[in-house]
Amino acid sequence: MYLFTLLGNLLIMATIWSERSLHTPMYLFLCALSISEILFTVAVTPRMLVDMLSTHHSITFVACASQMFFSFTFGFTHSFLLMIMGYDRYVAICHPLCYNVLMSPRDCAHLVSWCWAGGSVMGMMVTVIVFHLTFCGSNMIHHFFCHVLSLLKLSCGKETSSVTLGVILVCVTALLGCLFIIFLSYVFIVSAILRIPSAEGRHKTFSTCVSHLTVVVVHYGFASIIYLKPKGPHSMDSNTLMATTYTVFTPFLSPIIFSLRNKELKNTIKKASSENSVSSAPDNLWVRNYGRKAEIFMSPKGCCKDSAE
Repeated sequence: MYLFTLLGNLLIMATIWSERSLHTPMYLFLCALSISEILFTVAVTPRMLVDMLSTHHSITFVACASQMFFSFTFGFTHSFLLMIMGYDRYVAICHPLCYNVLMSPRDCAHLVSWCWAGGSVMGMMVTVIVFHLTFCGSNMIHHFFCHVLSLLKLSCGKETSSVTLGVILVCVTALLGCLFIIFLSYVFIVSAILRIPSAEGRHKTFSTCVSHLTVVVVHYGFASIIYLKPKGPHSMDSNTLMATTYTVFTPFLSPIIFSLRNKELKNTIKKASSENSVSSAPDNLWVRNYGRKAEIFMSPKGCCKDSAE
């Protein structure tokens, strides 16, 4: 699944990069989203695979802090990119005449830069707050990576409860804030689609949003279960299971969803693969017919013409 996640996102990026017709704001955001998913999985999954195959499960303090920083940075960046992709669909459907002005290449580059900057700030803020706590007692993290909630259980001191509440509020506020903007965008999008007179026009317009909407539901669904689920006696084990699903399965699904549900991207990938298969075929093939039978010969370059004659 890890290799498929890398290859799927790299395929999307290569397709967008090579096809000039896909050099539009929507696919620029999709390319940035693929980069964030690759980096998010690289920050967590390789270390998890190494620990699964080895008997020595340990991580240094600095490596743990780095892993938390990068996982939060790329996770929040992913959420911010999904938010501006929703805004892009809103502008394209509700204000099509102003689209080229509001979503110019310069403005799109600024939006992507702000997403990465915002993700970095959020990751740094949460990491600094958590690792300024005092850790005492057990040094065993009950998780497959340096997850913030599992680390907070190992801290001690008067400020632990307030820091835990603050971290949860920061994560939940960021997630719900992005989700609220996406929800608001789709309220206006659905309203605009319902005003389209033909059923075919409504279906064609809404089909441009299906892949984004599906990824939003998967991403925020798992994230909400992790941070909003009530804590019970077995919450630690269930949190680990859900975090595994969120960390590995969500990035695995995203390239599949965008490749299958986005018609333009799917057709471009099919076109590129068919062109590669044609270009890899031998140049010098000729057929000799004998009644109902046919023989196909491969000959050195430049010999087909003479043989045929």
